[in-house]
Amino acid sequence: MASLLTEPLFKISGQAPPPSKNFYFFSVTKTEVIWRWWKISMRAVDRFSKPGQVKEPLEDFLDDAKLQSEVAMVFGHHILEYSKALCQGHYNYLELLSDSLILRVISYLELEDVCRLGQTSLRFRKLCESEEFWEQAVRRRCFTISAEAASLSSEVGWRSIFFTGKLQLQKLISRRRLKTETPDGDSLQSCA
Repeated sequence: MASLLTEPLFKISGQAPPPSKNFYFFSVTKTEVIWRWWKISMRAVDRFSKPGQVKEPLEDFLDDAKLQSEVAMVFGHHILEYSKALCQGHYNYLELLSDSLILRVISYLELEDVCRLGQTSLRFRKLCESEEFWEQAVRRRCFTISAEAASLSSEVGWRSIFFTGKLQLQKLISRRRLKTETPDGDSLQSCA
């Protein structure tokens, strides 16, 4: 299964935390770790410094406490732990999947399982609570969705629509209709 992974296994780039303005690039391939940096400074001493690069085999990176601390300082402890796991051959295939693909898979789960999945990680919790997931859930479980119900979702959210009974939903829609009518009984013009 590891042979299906593309190169690099992981890469990230960005600016160091303030007050530094230096720029860093970090990459993990199947055989090595690449660490690059560019000094960005107004000081005359640093003005002509060239970019630097370190390439290490995966085993050497696991023993290099100095480089690990630099990665953690610039990109955070989570990135360091994830890259160390990659170096040890522990591939988290779910990290490589896009949110839209994971949402599609989640939409086939029972709600009980969705709740459990949302407790496994911060990423899954965000996806399981997202409006995109709940919209998919409503559309998958309902034969038709009226334009008024879809419009109501922008006010109350798709999750509320999902858990609201049909009669209660009709009440909410009729209340909403009454709010959009003018005092003389004419309905307000919509922009759509």
